[in-house]
Parts: sequence; C-alpha cells; structure tokens
Amino acid sequence: MNDMSQTKPGNRAIARYGPIAIIAIVAGIGAFALRDYLSFDTLRDNREALIAFRDSHYVMTVLVFLLAYVLIVGFSLPGATIATLTGGFLFGTALGVMINVTGATLGATIIFLAARFGLGQRLKERMDASDGLVSRIKKGIDENQWSMLFSIRLVPVVPFFVANLIPALLVVPLHRFVISTFLGIIPGSVVYTSVGAGLGEVFARGETPDLGIIFEPHILLPILGLCALSLLPVILKAVTGKKDLLK
Repeated sequence: MNDMSQTKPGNRAIARYGPIAIIAIVAGIGAFALRDYLSFDTLRDNREALIAFRDSHYVMTVLVFLLAYVLIVGFSLPGATIATLTGGFLFGTALGVMINVTGATLGATIIFLAARFGLGQRLKERMDASDGLVSRIKKGIDENQWSMLFSIRLVPVVPFFVANLIPALLVVPLHRFVISTFLGIIPGSVVYTSVGAGLGEVFARGETPDLGIIFEPHILLPILGLCALSLLPVILKAVTGKKDLLK
C-alpha cells in the first residue's frame, strides 16, 4: 500500500509535466540536428524536386506540408520562417496563407495545451489566492483577454513561443486562444507567404529574400495600427474608469 501511495504522486507529476518536458527536449535536439536542414539554402537547392513532387501529388503535398508545419511549430523546431516561405513558394499566396496559418495555429495549440496542463492551473490557483497587486493584475488581464491575445499576436517583436505560453499560464479558454491565434497571425503570414510566392524570381536572380520586409514602414505601420485597434477597448475602459473615480 505504501509503495502505491508513493508512486501515485510521481505518476501524476509525469503526466502533468511530461508533455511540456517532451516539447522542450525535442526543441533542444531539433535546434542542433535540424538547423542546417530547415534553411533557405535547402529550399533553394531542392526547389525543382519540391515542385515536381507537388505537381505529381498535389493533395499529398498539401497534407505532408501541413503536418510538417504543425510539428515545426508544436515542437518549437527551427525553420518556421522557412516553412512559411515554402508554403508561399509551393502553393501561392492565397492557399499558402491558409495552410501556413492553419499549421501554425494547430502547432501553437499543442504548446498551449501542454503548458496549461502542466503549469497553468497551478499558477491560476496561486494567483486566485493572492491579494494586492498580483490579484489586480490578473483581474485586469482577465477583463481584457481578447485585446491582450490579439496584441501579442500582431506585434512582430513578441516571440511566437512566448505568445503561446502567456495565455496558457493565465488559463485563457481554448477557443479564445485558437481564434485569436488564427486571426492574429494572418497579417504577418500574408507578408512572409507573399515573399515565398515570389521566390522563383529571387532564385532566378541568385538573390536572398528580404525577411526584414515586415519592418518596412508601409507594412509595419498597418500592423501596429491593428495592434492599437485591438487595445482600444482597454484604453477606453481605463479612461472611463478614471472618469468614474473623478466623479
């Protein structure tokens, strides 16, 4: 009986932290093992074989590429940007965006569920039981979840992995996470997928794509405008709250 009682907490710990630990281990291995394969040079050197396979097995190419994208994002493997470019290169901007956004959302959901199952609920219980500043911060985030979720997706400087962990640790409902992820990453995906769709000409000229294009003013400013729009409810609520205090 004592052995069983001692193993149960251990089993629960493995079940709770196992998924996020596996993601961390695979991410660490992938960072070293795949960094030379998931690269622009690999795409350039194998472009003709990829196009030939796509033309012969179009549906299979879509499914295999989607699965690969989910695995890259879900296990935080290197090459997400290259995968996005490849989606545009193989399928064009319109279809490429849909495939890239779907793959990224599914992969992000894997990280979100693993982190929330292992860490989020315990953190939520501690924050709920806390008083003072921590409690007020959590309340403010809870009241403005949609704005927060869209903002961290739209701002290009927020790492994608971090944007997956923050909602998990705050126990954001799954449907809010999925919807805000899918819609929030569309602007950035459109930019990089369209760059990928033009890679044929880039390859022909022997050049390298400009991945810093998202920081060009004519692209960055509209994205920041969307970010500001997503924060508008928070701003209005803060202003209204101050007016109520002054009355």
